[in-house]
Amino acid sequence: MQNVLQLQPLHEQPFQIDSRRYAKCIEVSRRVRWDIDRDVIRGRTFDFSQKFLPEALSKIGDLEFLAEGEKRVLSHIQGRTYANMFGLVERFISAKMLDVSREHSLGDQHAFEALVRFTDEELKHQELFRRIESLIAGHMRDGYHFAGRPNDVAWLVLGKSTWAVLALTCMIELFSQEHYRASIAPDTDVSPLFKDVFLFHWKEESQHAILDELEWRREDAKLTPKERDDAVSDLIALVAAVDELVRRQAAADTAYFFELCTRSLSTEQVARVESTVLRAYRWQYILSGAENARFAEVLGELVTNEQAGRIGAALTPIATAH
Repeated sequence: MQNVLQLQPLHEQPFQIDSRRYAKCIEVSRRVRWDIDRDVIRGRTFDFSQKFLPEALSKIGDLEFLAEGEKRVLSHIQGRTYANMFGLVERFISAKMLDVSREHSLGDQHAFEALVRFTDEELKHQELFRRIESLIAGHMRDGYHFAGRPNDVAWLVLGKSTWAVLALTCMIELFSQEHYRASIAPDTDVSPLFKDVFLFHWKEESQHAILDELEWRREDAKLTPKERDDAVSDLIALVAAVDELVRRQAAADTAYFFELCTRSLSTEQVARVESTVLRAYRWQYILSGAENARFAEVLGELVTNEQAGRIGAALTPIATAH
C-alpha cells in the first residue's frame, strides 16, 4: 500500500545552505541576549541637557547660526525620529523574516532557529523603541508628529518582491551598525541612555545583517533574469518611498523645531535648517546604506551592470542634493 504520508519538501533549496553560518548566528544571539529593563533602560530617563543624535549624523554642526541650546533641541527632535524610524522599519522586517523562515521549517533547523530568533529580537526592538518614544515624549512639548504609520509602511513594503525587501532590509541593518560604530559610540556628548539603546540594538543587529545577506542570496538564486530585473525595479520603488517618507518627516521635524525656537529666524536661516535636516535624513536612511561597502559588494554580485546603472540613476538626484 502506498504511504499516504509521503511528505514533500516545503521548498526545494536552489543551492546549498551554509548551516554553520546560521548556527554561528544562533550562538552569538544567545551570548548577547539582553533585556530592555535590566540591561538597557535600568530605571533611567533621558537627560535633556545632553544631545541625542551626534553631529556626524544630524549635520547640525553646519548650522553655525544656531545657539548651542537650539542645536541641542534639534538633536532631541532628530534623535526621537531616529528611534521611531527604527521602530517603523522593524515592523516589516519582523514580518518578512517570519515569512522566509517558513521555507526552512522542515529543512535546515539551524537556519529555521536563527530566523525565528531574528524575528523575536525584532519584536523586542519594536517594544524598545516604543518605550523610548514614551520616555522622550514625556519631556518634550506637544506638537511632534511622526509621519510614518508602521502598518501602512509595512503593507507597502511587503507588497514588493522578497528580493527587494531583503535588499532594503540588509541595507538598513548594515547602516545601523555603521552609524553606531562610527558616530554614536565615539561621541562623548551623546546622552548615555540614548547611546546604550543603540549599543544593545547594535549587538543583535550584527547577526541580523549576516542573516539578511544569507537569505538575500538564497532568494536571488531562485530568480529568472526577468524576475530579478523586476525585483530591481521594486528596490528602486522602495528607495523612492523611503525618500518620500524622509522628506515628509524632515518637513514635520523642522516645523516642530520652529515652534520650539524662542526667537525668530531669518528666511535664509529657516531655509538652511530645512535643507540641512532633509540632507541629514537622506544621509541617515538612504545614502549611508547605499554607500556601505558590504552592501555595495553584495548588490554588485547579484545584479548586472545595466541594473546597477538603473539603481545608480535612481540615487543620483538624492546624492546630488546631499
